[in-house]
Amino acid sequence: MKNLRWWVIALVALATVINYIDRQSLSVLWPFMGKEIYPNKTDAELKEVYGIISIVFLFSYAFGQALFGKVFDWVGTRIGFVLSIGIWSIATVLHAFAQGILTFSIFRAILGVSEAGNWPGAAKANAEWFPTKERALAQGIFNSGAAIGGIISIPLIAYLALFFSWKAIFVIVGCTGLLWLIPWIIVVKSPPGSHPWITDEEREYILTGQRNETTNADGSAVAEYTPTTGQLLSHKQSWGVIIATAAIDPIWWLFIVWIPTYLVEVYAMDVKGLAIYGWVPYVGAMLGAWFGGLLAQNRLGAGWSVNKARKLVITLGCLIMLPALLMLSNPNSEVAAVLIMATILFGFQTAIGNVQTLPSDLFGGKSVGTLAGFAGMAAKLAAGLLIYAVPSLTADGSYTVVFVIGAALAIIAMLSIWLLCPKIEPVEAKR
Repeated sequence: MKNLRWWVIALVALATVINYIDRQSLSVLWPFMGKEIYPNKTDAELKEVYGIISIVFLFSYAFGQALFGKVFDWVGTRIGFVLSIGIWSIATVLHAFAQGILTFSIFRAILGVSEAGNWPGAAKANAEWFPTKERALAQGIFNSGAAIGGIISIPLIAYLALFFSWKAIFVIVGCTGLLWLIPWIIVVKSPPGSHPWITDEEREYILTGQRNETTNADGSAVAEYTPTTGQLLSHKQSWGVIIATAAIDPIWWLFIVWIPTYLVEVYAMDVKGLAIYGWVPYVGAMLGAWFGGLLAQNRLGAGWSVNKARKLVITLGCLIMLPALLMLSNPNSEVAAVLIMATILFGFQTAIGNVQTLPSDLFGGKSVGTLAGFAGMAAKLAAGLLIYAVPSLTADGSYTVVFVIGAALAIIAMLSIWLLCPKIEPVEAKR
């Protein structure tokens, strides 16, 4: 089977599309289903309830990132994805049986823990199936799944809401994830070194491109450094990855959680309005994911070092976000607002794909999923704090403070890479 590695990353990207449809269902439906569940609550009270449920999801997601980072390193990519998407699909179906804040929080917690596995799993699949020079592009393709999921989910869920109850919608989208398991189990039988379907040429191309990471100047092999968890966290490069991810990721979650509520609250949109405008920001995200991956691959192909290419793309993405976040404080219309959001998410995805390749750039073996998991956990805890603060920060109807915080986070992400990862290359054991 030719180009098997691209089929693998395509399946991971499809899982990410499903992941976002599942998680976005509640954010799209809540402004309308919340009034059905709590008819006596005001809009402000419904916003607080939704905020609490979102916080439960994010904190569970944070725990799940660290948990599934270990799970993927333990059971491997194939079984890790089976566990992750199988559990989150069942959790999505269970949303149909929720009756209030307690049951929604329980089901969102299960969803959060299991959906979190998608990210350390993707990082590990990327490290296994791709040579260094193609990893940013592969990560961009995977990340574009998140953007495509955002593009699809808002109009799709809004359209389904015209024909089905909110309970039926959760059952429909949950079952989609279970269907994904069929091609995954069939295609991804083992890593490339032992996969029965991979061509000899592709196997050699992948493994040679990975061996080049651990070769001395004289061509001799360097023993792969696979640190323990304690050793991993003793390196400042690990903290550079963790802090950068914790700073940049809340910007994404700010829009993932609050775009529908923001558009309904500020521009009085109904379901039809969300279907027309709500997907636009994710087009920018999709284009940014492809752009960031292709730019990194282009520079590496031109002979740039991994260090120079990664820092260029990450810095560029952050610099794109900065002015756009400040501009969003005072857009003139809903059209301007969603276009500025598209610019922000373009910059975010340009940077994040290269941030997420750093664990495999710096470490090897069973350390990749662990570091990706720790970085993801820190990111979701930070995102949870920001999401929790949004209702109080926007009590007067203005989102200016929130967007200024987002701009500050972009600066922190950029600086953490430059200061804590002075040279992005395989880390050696401390002597």
